[in-house]
Amino acid sequence: MTSYLIKNAQLPTGEHQDLLLDNGSIHAINPHIPPPKHAHTIDADGLIALPGLVDLHTHLREPGGHGETVLTGSRAAAAGGFTCVHAMANTFPVQDRAGVVDQVHALGERAGYVEVRPVGAVSEGLEGEKLAGLAAMARSAAAVRVFSDDGHCVFDPVLMRRALEYTKAFDAVVAQHAQEPRLTEGSLMHEGVVSAELGLTGWPAVAEESIIARDVLLAEHVGSRLHVCHVSTRGSVEILRWAKSRGIDVTAEVTPHHLLLTDECARGYDPVFKVNPPLRSDDDVAAVREALAEGVIDIVATDHAPHPTEAKECEWAHAAFGMVGLETALPIVHEVMVTSGLMTWADVARTMAELPARIGRVTGQGAGLAPGGPANLTLFDPAARWVVDPTRLATASQNSPVRGREMQGKTLWTFFRGVATLADGELVDLGEEPS
Repeated sequence: MTSYLIKNAQLPTGEHQDLLLDNGSIHAINPHIPPPKHAHTIDADGLIALPGLVDLHTHLREPGGHGETVLTGSRAAAAGGFTCVHAMANTFPVQDRAGVVDQVHALGERAGYVEVRPVGAVSEGLEGEKLAGLAAMARSAAAVRVFSDDGHCVFDPVLMRRALEYTKAFDAVVAQHAQEPRLTEGSLMHEGVVSAELGLTGWPAVAEESIIARDVLLAEHVGSRLHVCHVSTRGSVEILRWAKSRGIDVTAEVTPHHLLLTDECARGYDPVFKVNPPLRSDDDVAAVREALAEGVIDIVATDHAPHPTEAKECEWAHAAFGMVGLETALPIVHEVMVTSGLMTWADVARTMAELPARIGRVTGQGAGLAPGGPANLTLFDPAARWVVDPTRLATASQNSPVRGREMQGKTLWTFFRGVATLADGELVDLGEEPS
């Protein structure tokens, strides 16, 4: 395994240090480390060193292979600075039993670019009628600790209560896709002024907020952990703030696209902007930014949702919901939250590495950079400028909502278990690590 000496990187605390990576761990952190023999030296002057990013919400589509695979998604994750991703359960077959989650876990290990943590389905077949094999998935080789029917709301309150009760036994968390289905039937975008002007059926904010309100009360009643996926409205933020003030054990995520984009993007009827939950109003975007900075929303999660070209290049009404985001998440957070002064790099490390790992109960990921710790880290250049070309992304799909947009900041190096998976902005063939 190649050793690496990273010179003069800026840590999240603001200090400038050298880091020596050796044998899969951070061997030393000091202001001046003499270059050891046979080490690969990286000039990191001007670069930010962050713990490897952890995504709690990624769609890798395998088994099924519809728009992505574990390998292509893992490569996209590494290109974005991630060293761990949680693969959502809406695959074919569904990840609702031990055999399937173990298959996904094994595919991740074989790919080798990131740690792939399968998310188990809450209900069999994502149908919302009967609990899936939660305990068997928790005891499997994949050691599942996050369960979600994402893409579908666990709508039945009795089923949701049972899931919350059951997951307590193995310290797991239920991650809810908050969408009251009867309020969103046929919905195509956010319900508001823009939807009225475009004549598109609206997805009202209350459809998200009502489920969150119900579920935080259920979590309080049961005494269990709840995680809320892709929060997108001001009302949801206020419910979460109230729940946390009561000591309810609830965490929440926001996506990069809900931090950056609004429902105004729909005016051109470009289906790349069709997503669930939908892009919301300016006021909602301001609210989720403030909530992330405040800690009411705990983490950033990509909801990376790749689709084949034909699923997006069609009429808005028939297009699939979802956007890719692994490779642009950190630049968006940099642009929206850091350059605006809402967050520091320490906050980025907390919301994109430390807390996602803690929520997902992942050991060896997300920890602060320290001697003896695992060498899972990324180097980010905040001054780099690049234009997003979907054809050059590592993901197998091209449905990026920031295509053609100039990004400020780029991931240059990613290290997973001490191995460089991204080197100077280029993905590494893991059989040919830089020497």
